[in-house]
Amino acid sequence: MTRYVGALDQGTTSTRFMIFDAAGQVVASDQREHRQIFPRPGWVEHDPLEIVERAWQVIDGALGAAGIDARELAGVGITNQRETSVVWDRATGRPVANAIVWQDTRTDELCRNLGGRDGADRFRPVTGLPLATYFSGPKVRWILDELDLRGRAERGELAFGTVDSWLTWNLTGGVDGGRHVTDVTNASRTLLMDLATLSWDADLAAEIGVPTPMLPEIRPSVEVYGTGVGALSGVPIAGILGDQQAALFGQTCFEPGEAKNTYGTGCFMLLNTGTEAVPSASGLLTTVAYRIGSQPPVYALEGSIAIAGALVQWLRDNLGLIASSAEVETLAAEVEDNGDVYFVPAFSGLFAPHWRSDARGVIVGLTRFATKGHIARAALEATAFQTREVLDAMHADSGVALTGLKVDGGMVQNELLMQFQADLLGVPVIRPRVAETTALGAAYAAGLAVGYWDGVDVLRAQWREDRRWVPAMDDDERARLMSRWAQAVERTLGWA
Repeated sequence: MTRYVGALDQGTTSTRFMIFDAAGQVVASDQREHRQIFPRPGWVEHDPLEIVERAWQVIDGALGAAGIDARELAGVGITNQRETSVVWDRATGRPVANAIVWQDTRTDELCRNLGGRDGADRFRPVTGLPLATYFSGPKVRWILDELDLRGRAERGELAFGTVDSWLTWNLTGGVDGGRHVTDVTNASRTLLMDLATLSWDADLAAEIGVPTPMLPEIRPSVEVYGTGVGALSGVPIAGILGDQQAALFGQTCFEPGEAKNTYGTGCFMLLNTGTEAVPSASGLLTTVAYRIGSQPPVYALEGSIAIAGALVQWLRDNLGLIASSAEVETLAAEVEDNGDVYFVPAFSGLFAPHWRSDARGVIVGLTRFATKGHIARAALEATAFQTREVLDAMHADSGVALTGLKVDGGMVQNELLMQFQADLLGVPVIRPRVAETTALGAAYAAGLAVGYWDGVDVLRAQWREDRRWVPAMDDDERARLMSRWAQAVERTLGWA
């Protein structure tokens, strides 16, 4: 008897497996970190084999914690860190190199060269994306050029995939018949897919330098892709969503105009625009939100922020300012305000709405008055300021004025940050009862694919509010703070 649905949530810093019941409540979970590899400044890598190992470990761990057998899972969905790129040998199943992570900036010069006279917007009309180090296509081109593998890729001996593809291939058998697929949400982040046709664009692939024989098959987000092996023997692998689209799905933002913001390693706001792909003139991304089976695709506008929770980790690991990430709120609460200190964390350049991969981080406004409490508070506020920039861009592109913002991710437990976010946006910030909506979205996708849930209306009815923060800042103070933030951003662009 199938009583539950599983979700494999493979993120930037860790992998976890969560088991949900029919009410969308967590039954069990297991989570493990993996290494962050920094070979050079601006380079970020992961070991793909370690990621697969962690996946099997957390699957075993969560099943053990729940005290159930895999046969009780109706299906398993996958959600993943997007854009992170893996190239592997189809015959051996071994990666040819470490995965190049979405934060990695080594392809900066390549992206500038590809842009030529047209610049970063050269491929935007077809892909909805600017040419930037963030996306997968240039990462794959770099691997092929650096390791002289183009011939093997053209002969189909090598496979490329974002992490969802890599995991699906391994979970469904690997070299013994694993499925080489991806879903539309992940494919829309490669700079290789046509947003209108939802298919690989051969001309784009040729321009960027990625041979089409190495590309996975593009499938809907809600579909059965294959059958699991090993610890998931016989279980349908049935639903793939890139992590931010999974959070939108888990927040049940199924109607145009509904939006969510996820506060994790980075920070990502998505606005459902319905079946229309809305072009952005304000530095946002036009992306696929999800596709359920053969239904028309649903699109979104996205504002991507590279560094959010990662800045708190940096305060902990690089500066030793705090011993644990949770301490940042206590330290920040020791001061009444930021003391006119602003922290722009352009460690991987600036993403939306600026798209400046050459920008570098700055702390401005330091005086003898400043304390580590002001630094901690400025670090937290940086996420809120960047979110406000994205929200303004979304309003400019869509004309939609939000009346509230659904939030999720690890940082939403930070009460100080959430209140400041509501103050800065001027709208309520709303946290759901199940805060880990990324995994929930993947579980929902899998459950819909196998008929565990009857439709999205059932999922929407399960959403529950946990906490709401209401703005308490006047308009003049909000405008003053945003003006000072804009000055700080100018410093980071000036340094570049």
